[in-house]
Amino acid sequence: MALKLIYHNSKEYKQMVDLRYNILRKPLGLQFTLEELAREKDDILIGCFDEEKLEGCCLLTKTDDPHTLRLRQMAVLSGLQGKGIGKVLMYFAENIARDKGFKKITMHARKNAVGFYKKLGYQLMGDEFIEISIPHYLMEKNLV
Repeated sequence: MALKLIYHNSKEYKQMVDLRYNILRKPLGLQFTLEELAREKDDILIGCFDEEKLEGCCLLTKTDDPHTLRLRQMAVLSGLQGKGIGKVLMYFAENIARDKGFKKITMHARKNAVGFYKKLGYQLMGDEFIEISIPHYLMEKNLV
């Protein structure tokens, strides 16, 4: 298992888009727009690989708060979920955020993933809301 930063528009990035589409978007009947993908050029793109095959990924996006990043699009291959890849990705993402001077990570967590994020120290910050047609919660974790 190798964790690494992914460059926008690289062959690894194309794997990342495919993985996120298949795990997160396709089940909801959603597509990526070219504008959405173009905006990711400024994000921190993270992947977990076995050899050259992407097994999991996530993005960190800058927010209006210069000390906060937003975690987005966490995805792990279906057959590998529950095997620790998500946890390793999160620790790696948090370390990168700390190294870059950020103090907090926030996210809109899907309801079915709240327990996973709670185990990693993330806290619920409000009531359930609907985003992309499914229930989510605002969650955050201070990194200091």
